[in-house]
Amino acid sequence: MDSTPGQTPSRSGPERTPDGHHIVVNGRKWRASDPSIPEKLRAELVAELMAARRLVRTDPEHARPRVQDAKVALGERGEAWWEHTDQGRSQRIVATIKALLRHRDGATICPSDAAKVVGGEDWRDLMDRTRNVAACLHRDGVVEVQQRGTRVDPTQAHGPLRIAPGPELGP
Repeated sequence: MDSTPGQTPSRSGPERTPDGHHIVVNGRKWRASDPSIPEKLRAELVAELMAARRLVRTDPEHARPRVQDAKVALGERGEAWWEHTDQGRSQRIVATIKALLRHRDGATICPSDAAKVVGGEDWRDLMDRTRNVAACLHRDGVVEVQQRGTRVDPTQAHGPLRIAPGPELGP
């Protein structure tokens, strides 16, 4: 499925602009997903996006924020993935955490999952930021930060953490 930017992939998929930042569909440019997202995590985010899109007709109030989170996580909305700022990365981490938690339907995620989506190969550089974002979401009840299955204060916890859905995550 890999292709040279600006050429139509040999197997399938839309044409890309020469810089690879956009896809071209029926002559219209759309922002491409961030190519640095690991494939397993990309597949989860795309699955969440498709599930949310299917809900738009029957439950638009809950579906639209899910679509937005998935598209921001993929880099298709929000700040351009090739021109990131600290604030933009934090917003993308928030969207990624929420989208992955919804997709996993009650299961926890590792903070590194969000860092890998946003940071690609440089994900380790985003771990402190990701933990800080998770702490803010924990404070707001959107997520619950856990260690060994027990809720912890993320500002005091040391070592591996997991992120679980909180009561304010929403459907």
